[in-house]
Amino acid sequence: MGTDAASKQQRDAFLDGLMAKMTLAEKLGQINLVTSNVPVGDDILADIRAGKVGGVLGGLDKISFGVNGPDGLRPAQEAAVNQSRLGIPLLLAFDVIHGHQSVFPIPLALSCTWDMERVRATARFAAREASASGLNWVFSPMVDIGRDPRWGRIAEGAGEDPFLGCDIAQAMVKGLQGDDLSAPDSVMACVKHFVGYGAPEAGRDYNNADMSPTRLHDVYLPPFKAAVEAGAASAMMSFSAVNGMPSHADEELLGAILGDVLKVSDFDGIPELIAHGLGDEAGRIDESDPLQTLSERSLRAGVQMDMMGKGFITRLEKALAEGRVSQAQIDGACRAVLEAKYKLGLFADPFARFDAERAKRDVLAPEYAVAARETAAESCVLLKNDGVLPLSKKLARIAVIGPLADDQKNITGPWAFQGDPAHAVSVLDGIRAAVGAGVKVRHARGANITENRRMVELLNFAGPKVDIDPRPPAEMMAQAVALAQDSDVVVAVLGEAAEMSGEAASRLDIGIPDNQRDLLKALVATGKPVVLVLMHGRPLTLPWENDHVPAILATWFGGHQAGHAIADLLFGDKVPSGKLTTSWPHHVGQVPIPYDRATTGRPGNPKEDPGKYTTRCYLDGSSEPLFPFGFGLSYTSFAYGAIVADKTELQGDEVLTVTVPVTNAGRVSGQEIVQLYLTDPVASRVRPAKQLRGYVKLPLQPGETKTARFTLTTADLEFHDGQLNRIWEPGRFVIGVGPNSRDLQSLQIHWSR
Repeated sequence: MGTDAASKQQRDAFLDGLMAKMTLAEKLGQINLVTSNVPVGDDILADIRAGKVGGVLGGLDKISFGVNGPDGLRPAQEAAVNQSRLGIPLLLAFDVIHGHQSVFPIPLALSCTWDMERVRATARFAAREASASGLNWVFSPMVDIGRDPRWGRIAEGAGEDPFLGCDIAQAMVKGLQGDDLSAPDSVMACVKHFVGYGAPEAGRDYNNADMSPTRLHDVYLPPFKAAVEAGAASAMMSFSAVNGMPSHADEELLGAILGDVLKVSDFDGIPELIAHGLGDEAGRIDESDPLQTLSERSLRAGVQMDMMGKGFITRLEKALAEGRVSQAQIDGACRAVLEAKYKLGLFADPFARFDAERAKRDVLAPEYAVAARETAAESCVLLKNDGVLPLSKKLARIAVIGPLADDQKNITGPWAFQGDPAHAVSVLDGIRAAVGAGVKVRHARGANITENRRMVELLNFAGPKVDIDPRPPAEMMAQAVALAQDSDVVVAVLGEAAEMSGEAASRLDIGIPDNQRDLLKALVATGKPVVLVLMHGRPLTLPWENDHVPAILATWFGGHQAGHAIADLLFGDKVPSGKLTTSWPHHVGQVPIPYDRATTGRPGNPKEDPGKYTTRCYLDGSSEPLFPFGFGLSYTSFAYGAIVADKTELQGDEVLTVTVPVTNAGRVSGQEIVQLYLTDPVASRVRPAKQLRGYVKLPLQPGETKTARFTLTTADLEFHDGQLNRIWEPGRFVIGVGPNSRDLQSLQIHWSR
């Protein structure tokens, strides 16, 4: 018997023995996930002692759960281990989205590094820090493909492309869970939100999605499959319905894709099914107690842990007695929870993650700050530069203007509740540290983040981050303009507040707020060089800015070290290398506008002005993105040589190798992300115009040439047919290579059976 088989046999024997001792109430307790802050309330501790709780999730208000070492969570785990009848340890969970107490760039920013080792490393740091405070389960990564920038949670994902999204999903899972899930510095990943949550109609959070089954399987499911292949031990259901079916009730899809993964309800997910108008499989519902019906249906579908819904703990005993759920279904859910705990090593040592000495080393460790600064710099994307950047450190006077310039509360972004804003470096402080006392760096607010007072109330739901200056807007703007006129260069730090992105943060207008744009126009009108530093959690519409501002740097929400990282880029200590993982529209009316949109009838000639009766025609604007997927500038330039394929006729399982030499033609070192796209021009189904199938990040010194090398197999040609079989069809294919999805050189190959 092999080691893995012996280990499984040992685990199964242990779990069989434990479950044989459990009462029905204790089994239902294991599939009940509750929420709390620290100190954990007496009522929850009493339920833990009574075996009515399988896990505790930290609340998001006045964060005290799973931070600053393990002492805060110890009473809860001790109540479970030492004071309950069977001593079953707790799952202790939190939303660890982009770092924990040490805050890294938001996931959408991180994806713009196109660097899987960096993605894995940031997740590993987060796991070490979270586990040092007693946490063993994190609700990350979010792998929902996001193609509508109105949707606020696009900030939490890897962008619009499933190929890149699969790589990032796997890197995140490997970083969080480490080489050994039972190790004290590892945490259980929870891939979310299954499935189609990133495709809400109208970009409105929690809204339903409707799409073809082939799109679901080609675009939205692959990152979940990749995460499961990487070993993701748990998955969270979506809030929404896809094609009329919430995932909580989709037995076929849950079984086919998530298999043995622990399947947990989203926050209050089972009660929320009531809002969908969902009944049981026959369309019936207990009108007097709809939670009864929907708890039963979720269990039958395969949901194994109820987060905050309290349906499983309060309704399933009755359902079992009346024959609507089976003992096997309850046992299966309970066993899934216990198996996750076993894999985490909780039965071997429930307090392995409660080492106060390790917490002193692993909470806010200096190495995290170094990595956060490097990661934030590599996440930034230079969208435009008419020779203004990099700035000289010998300038006499620099004006740093904008409501986000001296801000520590918003720069860390959404889902950074555990991070102390006092540890954040603002852009103003980063610039001052970079240039030293010899340069006069002055600041003016110039405008509020928004003048919409109702929006400010919503943005401050978890504590004050946004305020409205009592001064009249005209007075603030006049002060900023005067400062700009008396300066050599203006750095305008504008964009979104942290909570303008993230959950429940959909926007109708995805541009810079009007009052901030008015400030920017006034600054540009001074004639001084203006560098626009954007702070944001989504693609923005920037047609005026692109036409009038000489330099634009997209910095996202970069975390605790963002101010230093941005200054590193502004003054040339670092060279921008990030590239977009979303297409940026000219106007919100274009969305969604992913780069891989399918070819259409009446396409029109892209080299000509789009006339009437072509799909490229908007009467009042372009149908192309302002900034394409994969786009990003540098302080140097890169020259691409000819693309070469090692063969142009292939058959069956042969492997295609494609190469292209890339030269740093500039005067400074830089990194170029070389991208390969595949087009299947004729197929049995309408196919995307192009699809990402490879990328290579090349560090290049001035004058240096390296070869980007890609390999493709028939797996790269595959898609789902109408019966959802993965197939590839022989024929002609176009291979394009270049610096982004728009600017490609190409060649053709023929692949036969």
